[in-house]
Amino acid sequence: MLSFLSSPSVLRATVWFDASTGVLLGAAHLLLTSQLAEWLGLPASLLMGTGVALLVYAALAIRIASARSMPRGLLWLLIVGNLAWALASLVLLLGSAVQPTLLGQGYLLVHVVSVALLAELQWMGVRRLPGLATA
Repeated sequence: MLSFLSSPSVLRATVWFDASTGVLLGAAHLLLTSQLAEWLGLPASLLMGTGVALLVYAALAIRIASARSMPRGLLWLLIVGNLAWALASLVLLLGSAVQPTLLGQGYLLVHVVSVALLAELQWMGVRRLPGLATA
């Protein structure tokens, strides 16, 4: 099972999934800023900033996923970005900088778990790409 999950085809599908969710969430953060701020209890400025960041991230992920040979260095950038996003979501969830609603807490928790899982799948896949020297 681990061999399958770390295959190059699963890696490419994971990056496409990551890109598509980035586009959808980025657009939602920008187009529904005031509604999401109210529902989630998160500042509108945070949602707008993360909306832009998600669209930039998604553009990078699309470039990587559509490349004939996925560039390892850019894949590592995605992995680090996902880990940073998961950590930032956890800090928002557990910290006192914002007071998210119950729905907002669930939203942040979903981000922590799902984005960390995406980073893990991407990490497993990038390690199995052809041409990687073993340590």
